[in-house]
Amino acid sequence: MNSVTYTQLQELVTRIPARKLPAAYAILSKLTDEEETPLSLQATFLSLPLPERRRLLAQQAEDILTQSYYAETAAEREEWQGGDFDDY
Repeated sequence: MNSVTYTQLQELVTRIPARKLPAAYAILSKLTDEEETPLSLQATFLSLPLPERRRLLAQQAEDILTQSYYAETAAEREEWQGGDFDDY
């Protein structure tokens, strides 16, 4: 939606018939009383500039690689993954 200036809104209000002013006031009053709902994490992420999103994703990928399962050595993984299926 295109942005609207205060001047445009004021001009529009001056063209509203007097009998409809209470309804217009009620609508505008309700709009100002409503709190804006915060963006979801996904929407917040998508609102970031592309280079910043790429940086964050690269950082998350690096973090995953350095955590638990991926940080274990081959010997440690073999220890808990090893064995034949018939051993169970």
